Parts: sequence; structure tokens; C-alpha cells
Amino acid sequence: MQTFDAPVVSMPGKERFARAPFGGKVIIHATAEETGGAFGMWETFTPPGQGPAPHAHTRETEVFRVVRGTFRFRCGDSEFDAPPGTVVTLPPHVEHSWTNISEEPGQVFAIVTPGGFEQLFIQVDATGARTDEEIARIEASLGIVNAATRALAAKG
Repeated sequence: MQTFDAPVVSMPGKERFARAPFGGKVIIHATAEETGGAFGMWETFTPPGQGPAPHAHTRETEVFRVVRGTFRFRCGDSEFDAPPGTVVTLPPHVEHSWTNISEEPGQVFAIVTPGGFEQLFIQVDATGARTDEEIARIEASLGIVNAATRALAAKG
């Protein structure tokens, strides 16, 4: 991992695009490699009715800012709707998910600390992973726990 001693700049027109497991477009703004592991940063563009399956991070705290659309977040026993401008911080080790409940594409800006989870989007895009098992292998390597990674672990 390189030292974080220089600015990380994500300029319009020079974005790094990737893909979320549910198919939404992702723009990567900063990676753990670029920030000495301190954080990762991206934006997710989510079609109506879409979002990640319930999962928990074993390493990261996530922070989201809703830019466009309204999202329904679930975290542990809590469920709430988040309109534009809402900032949500999700703890590690607690199962959570979110869904765009708008009739329009939604957009969230996200940061994880420490960084590393942004690799999910990069690897899903780079490998062309499409099946639950292919995505679960990537998620498991990043410490993500969900039904698909538990099923993969059970297979051996």
C-alpha cells in the first residue's frame, strides 16, 4: 500500500467507472491504495427498486449521502427512508441494505473507512462477474457476509 501523501483528485470527464453487483453504475473517486488504506470513495447510480442484498461488513464503516432519489435503508432492527441530503452512517458487523424507492434513478455518494470495499465494484466490473457465486467469491475476499457468501463457505 502506498503512502497517502498527495492529493487524490477525481475530475469530471476522467472518472473511473465500475459496476455494482446489482448492475448500477459506479464512479470510483478514491481507493484504499491511493489513500494509504484510510478510505475509499465512490458514487452509485441506482435504478428504481434496486440496491444491494442484505449484508454486513467485517472491516468498514460506511457513510452515505443521498444525492438524488429516496432510499429505504435497513440496518439491524432500524428501517427508515432517506430523501436527498440525508447522510447515513452504517456500522461494521451489522447487517444492512438499501433500496432506491423512487420512480427515478437514485444517486448516493459513499465513503468507507478503512478503505478497500470499493474494490468490490472494480473487481465485479473487471472480471465480468454476473452470477451470485461469482459475486460472492469477490465479496467473501473483502470480508462481506451475506446469504451468498455463507452459501459459498458451506460449499467449501
